[in-house]
Amino acid sequence: MEPQRSFKINESMQDVYTISVNDHRNENSNNVVFQSKDSILSLDKEKIEGILKNDCGSHGEGVKHPTNFLETLMHLFKGNVGSGIFAMGDAFKNSGIVLGPVLLPILGLICVHSQHLLLNASLHVQDKLSLKKNPGFATTVELCVATGSPRLQKFAPLFRRLVNLFLCLTQFGFCCVYFVFISSNVKQIMDYYGYVYSVHLHMAVVLIPVLMSCLIRNLKYIAPLSTIANVVMLIGIAITLYYAAQPPHFPSPVFFADISQLPLFFGTALFAFEGIGLVLPLQNEMKNPKQFDSTCGVLNTGMTFVTFLYALVGILSYLKYGDTIHGSVTLDLPNDDILAQCVKAMISLGILFTFALQFYIPIDIMFPLIRKYFGPLRRPVITELVFRTAFVLITFTLAEIIPYLDLFITLVGAFSSTAVALIFPPILELITRKITPWILIKDVIILGIGLTGCITGSCESLRLIVKAFQKDGDL
Repeated sequence: MEPQRSFKINESMQDVYTISVNDHRNENSNNVVFQSKDSILSLDKEKIEGILKNDCGSHGEGVKHPTNFLETLMHLFKGNVGSGIFAMGDAFKNSGIVLGPVLLPILGLICVHSQHLLLNASLHVQDKLSLKKNPGFATTVELCVATGSPRLQKFAPLFRRLVNLFLCLTQFGFCCVYFVFISSNVKQIMDYYGYVYSVHLHMAVVLIPVLMSCLIRNLKYIAPLSTIANVVMLIGIAITLYYAAQPPHFPSPVFFADISQLPLFFGTALFAFEGIGLVLPLQNEMKNPKQFDSTCGVLNTGMTFVTFLYALVGILSYLKYGDTIHGSVTLDLPNDDILAQCVKAMISLGILFTFALQFYIPIDIMFPLIRKYFGPLRRPVITELVFRTAFVLITFTLAEIIPYLDLFITLVGAFSSTAVALIFPPILELITRKITPWILIKDVIILGIGLTGCITGSCESLRLIVKAFQKDGDL
């Protein structure tokens, strides 16, 4: 038997992907047998190369400035704490003040475990194909299926498309929520000073700066906006907690909400917890990647703090405002208080500056497909700007059609965030791991929770959206 050798995918990816192959093959064979713990695994070199080429845009360059433990922890915090934290009071309204603090950590634990499952699947692919870096989420899923059971290998491209579809739906859902969030908060401020206009008109005004920021094509120019957003969001959270902790409190909070409301709690919580897309790139960026998913590593430490912060905001907000709480607790702050008005303005500004970053992700997934299927483009820059403008207008239109912040959050969380956070990761473990009774039971439970929450949360959100439309039509 001849010794094992390695080959590079291509020059643009040579710092990232090196695949070990077994040179012991028949002379008439056109296939390359990838060295693997599974001795029957046989795949075309071109097939794996094609999968990795689709991912080279995200990981084709080496990390120039690797991050340490604390820096990565801050990135994880920034990626998970957004507009969803201000909806936690509404989530507790739909669970009850006793049930909410119990269910939220359990759901957080399941989400973090699912993130570990994704990291384990990525490690499995790296080990099997001798990759130096984590591929992206969709590429990891495709490679897991492509190198898994021969019966499933033909479905690998479908899995990739599904992951990208739900990632795009999640990110565009966030953008729709941002339109409603910003407009609702700005409307309250303007109403107090006598400029009373509909939330739809405020959205139209917000569209202008949103569109301008989304036309920025280079991610490095968006980063300063994100930094400003992080600062104002932290200040806004601190002041919101200050207001929520002040007496008097709501006289009769519900201890256990009706079971029909739990799907809404599920959707809101998943909307807040949906940060699974961050884990692979954050681990890639670290000086010592093993510190990311260790027992006391970045992921467990960071998400423990995030879950505690969510619970704190949810408990204090619901105890303060009770069943009258809005989809964002910022809308319950005093309208005639200057500090409260500043908080609403700051958080709206922070969300506005975050919009372009959230929007960048689905565009980065979709526009390469435009170049692939319709290229070569005569005017690629103009084409991309038109493409970006079209999708900003689509998210704006959806937000105009459904201007109900709380229901939009639960719909996005229940439908798209659930698929990304709770459905794909356990499927990956079932594909890549030797199935034991414990793994089978655990993953079936997670899949059951994800599918049940997705279906019931989406249906209940849509039912209440229709009901809200009917109510507005009767006015």
